Amino acid sequence: MKKLTVFTPAYNRAHLLPRLYKSLVNQTCKDFIWMIIDDGSSDNTSAVVQKFREENKLDIEYIYQENQGMHGAHNTAYANITTLLNTCIDSDDFMPDNAVELILNKWNSLSEEDKNNLSGLVGLDADMSGKTIGTKFMTAFTTLEDFYASGGRGDKKLVYRTEVMQQYPPYPIFKGEKYVGLSYKYLLADQDYKLATLNEVLVIVDYQEGGSSNNMFTQYVKNPRGFAFLRKHNMQYVKSDKRRWMEVIHYVSSSFMSNNKNFIRESPKKFMTVLAIPAGYLLYRYTLEKAKQKPASTEL
Repeated sequence: MKKLTVFTPAYNRAHLLPRLYKSLVNQTCKDFIWMIIDDGSSDNTSAVVQKFREENKLDIEYIYQENQGMHGAHNTAYANITTLLNTCIDSDDFMPDNAVELILNKWNSLSEEDKNNLSGLVGLDADMSGKTIGTKFMTAFTTLEDFYASGGRGDKKLVYRTEVMQQYPPYPIFKGEKYVGLSYKYLLADQDYKLATLNEVLVIVDYQEGGSSNNMFTQYVKNPRGFAFLRKHNMQYVKSDKRRWMEVIHYVSSSFMSNNKNFIRESPKKFMTVLAIPAGYLLYRYTLEKAKQKPASTEL
């Protein structure tokens, strides 16, 4: 049985999948499955994947679903992955030739005791020029929250134990919305486990103009209930008081965005929420103005 699943949510990204496919074919270690979650694409994603499968160079699993957004694709992946480990490689990214080998060598080097106490491992991202994004890791083990709280910067590549991700509730689906932050599950895992760190590049990222990373203000406006859910969740678990205030202010903003008149009653931090109303309202107005300046996202 393969040890790792590389899963890829894809929405109208047929033109980008061949680059990722090539990088997976070139892996020095083939002990992985490539799972593609087609999130309701209207392009020729299905036909492109079928050509990959006919070449018989990789173990490929293809799952089609009605469009739910990135978090819905993650739900489907976690419900179907059977390997020990998993990592998400987006359709606009690709892996260095030795990435799978690095992941599995690192995991195999850990003691059984360490493995049982870990949610997985975390490695580095690099940009298209090969430059590492953000900072490297200074400790052998960390949580994602502790890394950023201690001054760490930049996107990082997460490799999780599948049974850990499957033990937490799925991302909620809100009718008419297509976004809930993936950090929901990551923060839950941080409460119970640590991550082993790996100062090696596991993915090359190529942020797309239509991707969610480049359209956050539009996302705030189009998915207010999803963001409010995430903010309520975060304000209960984050360690930093400064960050908790930020989450409460964003929660107020998203509540104004969704016209939720019960947001104070629904908040797990009611007193803070009342105090944050002026700042949250200003953020709400600012977000509306910024969203007008951004093109609508095509990657939901």
